[in-house]
Amino acid sequence: MKNFNTDSVSNSDFKIGILGGGQLGKMLGLAAANWDVQIWMLDTSKSFPGGNTCTNFVEGNFKNYDDVYNFGKQVDVLTIEIEHVNTDALLQLEKEGITVHPSPSKLNIIKDKGLQKQFYAEQGLPTSEFQLLRDKNDILDAISNENLAYPFVQKSRLAGYDGKGVAVIRSASDNNKIMDVPSMIEPLVDIDKELAVVVARNESGEVKAFPTVEMEFHPTANLVEYLLCPSSVSDEIIEKAESVAMKVMEAFDICGLLAVELFLTKKGEILINEVAPRPHNSGHHTIDSCYTSQFEQHLKAIMNLPLGSTKMKTPSVMLNILGADGYTGKAHYQGLSESMKIEGVNFHIYGKEITKPFRKMGHITVVGESVEVARQQAELVKDKLKVISIES
Repeated sequence: MKNFNTDSVSNSDFKIGILGGGQLGKMLGLAAANWDVQIWMLDTSKSFPGGNTCTNFVEGNFKNYDDVYNFGKQVDVLTIEIEHVNTDALLQLEKEGITVHPSPSKLNIIKDKGLQKQFYAEQGLPTSEFQLLRDKNDILDAISNENLAYPFVQKSRLAGYDGKGVAVIRSASDNNKIMDVPSMIEPLVDIDKELAVVVARNESGEVKAFPTVEMEFHPTANLVEYLLCPSSVSDEIIEKAESVAMKVMEAFDICGLLAVELFLTKKGEILINEVAPRPHNSGHHTIDSCYTSQFEQHLKAIMNLPLGSTKMKTPSVMLNILGADGYTGKAHYQGLSESMKIEGVNFHIYGKEITKPFRKMGHITVVGESVEVARQQAELVKDKLKVISIES
């Protein structure tokens, strides 16, 4: 393993490798641009959002062993912007002395939602009850045998993200929604609010958490629509949420970021929903509202540099910019000029050429004197801005 120091951020030969060239790769590249380091990215097309913010874009498949292995041999530290990468190659690179964050063995647990749930149970961490079932027939049999009761949530164990691979089954009339995949099944939790805490850790053991945020989800797309910081919950709940998030980071013992998504139940319990070992949608607001962005913090953590302050500079509301329903084709941002006139609004457009219904095309962060003021401004943008396609 390499021993990094502050000289690493002012060394033109130092190479940070990122598996994935999407919007998270783009924002990692933008954060690193303030330092004198090289950012290398691996993904299938340089036309992806990260293609314009890196020193060297390598076209390849991050799920392919040879592509990942050969890419990793060329960099000084290797990280990810998506979980679903070839971990066999990462394990081999780690054996050969390449610094890989997060740990590939822990990544194997996290990217399988079933193993993730088992990990929480084994570690005594608070989470909902669950079952692991093989396929749709297994699920229907469990219902028939009264081993599974409505309502419940089905999550594909592998490859789910951004609301994909999740089905809410409220009654027998929803059985047609059950996916025929290996699944993690849990009861539909009686949720009061959904919270998230992004935690950072470096190899020296320094750990810092960003302020707890509150998330509101789009009713159709099952994607975060609004993110509020600070959360409206009590100081007691915030302390409990951050304590649980810190324990999860300690249990996984990884370096970099860990976004911990949490349920606050109507009984006041904090339950772990799931985690992501990378920059995450629940931390995008930090670019504009905190002393250190989550992207800079991730880079500092994987290079074992001192972590930055996670203090909030100003209240904020983040709004995801989603592709409008009914439009597929070359993206056109209707109402963008009018939206830019609104005070406190910061635009982050990812540069995806093609829009699709509910595809994440960017986000805005609105800063203001209070969350309430920022939310009013965000709602003005939501009314004005639509991502459509003139081809549809």
